[in-house]
Amino acid sequence: MLPWTRAPRTPRARRTLVALLLAVAAVATPTATAAAATPTAATATSRGWNDYSCKPSTAHPRPVVLVHGTFGNSVDNWLVLAPYLVNRGYCVYSLDYGQLPGVPLFNGLGPIDKSAGQLAVFVDKVLASTGAPKADIVGHSQGGMMPNYYLKFLGGGAKVNAMIGLAPDNHGTTLLGLTKLLPYFPGAEDLLNSGTPGLADQVAGSPFVTKLNAGGDTVPGVHYTVISTKYDEVVTPYRTQFLDGPDVHNVLLQDLCPADLSEHVAIGTVDRVAYHEVANALDPAHATRTTCASVVG
Repeated sequence: MLPWTRAPRTPRARRTLVALLLAVAAVATPTATAAAATPTAATATSRGWNDYSCKPSTAHPRPVVLVHGTFGNSVDNWLVLAPYLVNRGYCVYSLDYGQLPGVPLFNGLGPIDKSAGQLAVFVDKVLASTGAPKADIVGHSQGGMMPNYYLKFLGGGAKVNAMIGLAPDNHGTTLLGLTKLLPYFPGAEDLLNSGTPGLADQVAGSPFVTKLNAGGDTVPGVHYTVISTKYDEVVTPYRTQFLDGPDVHNVLLQDLCPADLSEHVAIGTVDRVAYHEVANALDPAHATRTTCASVVG
């Protein structure tokens, strides 16, 4: 399904910031009313992925690890992309990371360096199960940026062939400039740091982002693809998503399909045009041109 419409942007930056902070406060102090069970690997297996009996084929010799975004989880973020890849013959796996105590369903909120450690453990598990020497990673939003810490600092560069990011905040984000207003709201920055460190780490110029990008964006031996949309309202400016390096392919979705109006959430969760480009990055030897017609693929 090609999303022909996108969510309208909030007209008043100050009102949006207040809403953001209220949401953060709610997450930081969860109540007992949120008692829903967290999705399990069994749920994903019933849809064809997280199947640890899967063995990669000669055509697709590497397992694909899907890394959800902030407030996402291992199932909801991938209800379209995971089956899309399984149907193309890939062994596909997804993990939950960045959980906070007492907060169900909404993940990616913990310190990002710790989340990268969770990813490292998960990739080792997938490689041991499949017998493959390397995996490919596809991530959305924070999930497209966090693995870079794993690649650079936790030995992931030797275990990953391709790193594909859908709307990743590789250099942090200003949230349409809203974070620049934080000094004018006493206590707001402390709330972000103490309540949801995974959000604070993503602010452009944060200590985490500074460390992540020091010494260059990439590591040798990994093939990088970044797929972005100019309608992104979360990771802004959208061009800050792009990486710089000798083995980087930066893609703007509207260069492939000008009619595609996907914003930040849609590009990672439902956009078949973006997914066609993901498939090309996973198997560049058999890549085909991505156009608006790729939506039916």
